[in-house]
Amino acid sequence: MNNFKVVLIAFVSMLVLSASSPKSKVTTIFLIGDSTVADYSLEDNYQTKRFPLVGWGQVFQPFFQKDSLKLVKNILGNAKEIKIDDRAKGGRSTRTFFQEGRWVTVYKSLQKGDVVMMQFGHNDGSVEKTERYVDIQGYKEFLRLFINQTREKGATPIVMTPVARNYPWKDGKLTNVHGEYPQAAKDVAKELNVKLIDLNELSMEFFSGKGQDFVTKTYFMNFEAGLYEAYPNGQKDNTHFQGIGGKEVAKLVFDAMKKL
Repeated sequence: MNNFKVVLIAFVSMLVLSASSPKSKVTTIFLIGDSTVADYSLEDNYQTKRFPLVGWGQVFQPFFQKDSLKLVKNILGNAKEIKIDDRAKGGRSTRTFFQEGRWVTVYKSLQKGDVVMMQFGHNDGSVEKTERYVDIQGYKEFLRLFINQTREKGATPIVMTPVARNYPWKDGKLTNVHGEYPQAAKDVAKELNVKLIDLNELSMEFFSGKGQDFVTKTYFMNFEAGLYEAYPNGQKDNTHFQGIGGKEVAKLVFDAMKKL
């Protein structure tokens, strides 16, 4: 056999092996929820219209590096590559997220082995805003729907209680502002045997440890006029996060995933 034939056979064999070798699947973590989770950098003119506003989902991807995936192997198995797909949207409750067709687009995209992390409650409990309000029973029903349909696709649901707001503070500690909604999320997670991250409790504890003044100025959207183009008159907002606040909450979520 001459050298040309040897080279040709080797080349063909390499092509066959390359074609038959399975490509490593990208595991997607879908985030569904409200403004505290949303990725504002996806919006047009983010730097001039929204910055420094972030949702914690916006800064979640960097936690999933190759060397850190082993820390959440309990959730992601032997996944080699993780993609965060943040579908959360400001102002949405469980009901409006479903009614607007946002959930169905997630459902159609789900693949076996993916993860759906759901954090609602901020807007579900807005009694005065009837366009988004959902009572406790409705909230539970929509969580059940998201959970059951996630499992239909062979994906893993993770229920989350709503992240804390920066009020009310009492005796130096941040307390629950979400009424019965955190407990309702826990009840559904227990009922359906679903993994749960109690982000309300984790964030209240973490913020309390940092102190009200520091948390207000550093983590939430509170700052003077003239600092940012998007907020020429300054901002007083104790629900939404600046960059460092979003990163701290994202870290709370990642650390909680390690313990599930």
